[in-house]
This record gives sequence, structure tokens and C-alpha cells, in this order.
Amino acid sequence: MNLFVNDIPVRILKPDEKLESGHFNYEINAAKEPIAKAKLINHVWVHHAALKDMDTVLELLNSKVPLNLLSLTISINNYDAFLVYLKDKFKVIKAAGGLVRKKDKFLMIYRMKKWDLPKGKKESGERSAETAVREVEEECNISVKLGAKICTTWHTYTMGKSNMLKKTKWYKMDLVDDSVSKPSLEEDIEELRWMTEKEVYHALENSYKSIRFVFEEYYRQKKKVI
Repeated sequence: MNLFVNDIPVRILKPDEKLESGHFNYEINAAKEPIAKAKLINHVWVHHAALKDMDTVLELLNSKVPLNLLSLTISINNYDAFLVYLKDKFKVIKAAGGLVRKKDKFLMIYRMKKWDLPKGKKESGERSAETAVREVEEECNISVKLGAKICTTWHTYTMGKSNMLKKTKWYKMDLVDDSVSKPSLEEDIEELRWMTEKEVYHALENSYKSIRFVFEEYYRQKKKVI
């Protein structure tokens, strides 16, 4: 699971999933030592984690005091129980979005002072792929052709006093027509822009870690095919 808490990437692994040594600087054996803020530096791997450890992790990640943490990988003892834990702790919202290609350029939107990708919530009875196409077309006033799924991201946020968890499925898309494209002001989108790979690289400096992850997965899959 690719989870983002307070815009910090948190990868959740099953007990039998392996993590390569080059992916972390520090490791914590949660069965033998406590998870403390002072140990969350750069890229950290927490293994042998129980559900009670997740309360500690979420509290630390949501702290108003900045962390020196770039990414966190957690090997959880009981993955199925962790999924139930999330549903108990958060209200889960399902959404979908797209990475739209126009030859060698990608569509990005400028919303809430950040570069983002078009996405939105699922409506009743919709499949995720249908949601993704509808939201892209509504937010950008373009038509697209649906491609393969890229990945799924999960990110936490608060709405009033409620803890929310948004599950977003991301899809590749190819542009069909953008002759009447315009940003949806109702969705707080200020600008649409077609970007080269280099421009995307710079735009991601003012974006969300989850959006960076979507691009990284897209490039990884593209490289795998080649």
C-alpha cells in the first residue's frame, strides 16, 4: 500500500514482502524498541510492526513539529488486520484520476497553489475507470481515451473533525481533443498546462508527494515495457 500522511510517503508491506537495503538509511525493529521521533530521519524502515505501533506512527507523522523524515516503510505483522484498522480509524473516500498524454507532453493542473493531476470522487454505481475519465473531462473540458491503470494511492486528511482517507486509482490516458479546453473554476483550478518531462520535473517541486509517486510509477512501467 502506498500511503501518504501529512505528505510523507509511507509504504506498507506484508510480512513476506522484502525491502532492498538501498531503500532505507535506518531501521527500527518495533518488536524490540519503541518508535520515536528522534529515530525518524531520512528514509526509515520499521519492521515487525503491530497495530498498536501504527497509532504511534500516525501521531508522529501528524505532529505539527516538523520531522526530518523523507519516507517511511513499514512491514506490518498482520496486513489484513491493518486494512480493518484503517477503515475503523478513517472514513474512506474512493476517487480516480488520470495522467493525460499529448504526444510527448503531460497535462497538469494548477489548483490550490500546487501543480496537480485531475481527479475526483467516485459516484454511485461507477467503476473507477469511468470516474477517472469523467473527472478528467469535467475538470479540463477535454476528451480522452482511457489506458491502463498506473497505481493506487492513499492519502490522509482532515475535514472538520473527521479523519479522512482518500483511495485514488490512477490511469494512463491519451488526449483525443482539447480544442475547447478550459480549467474548471468551480473546482478551484486556475490553469491547465501541457508540460514536457523536464517541465514536469520542475513542477513536481511544487506539488504533492503522491503526484510525484504517480509519475515515478508511470516512468517505471514505461521503462519496464521498453
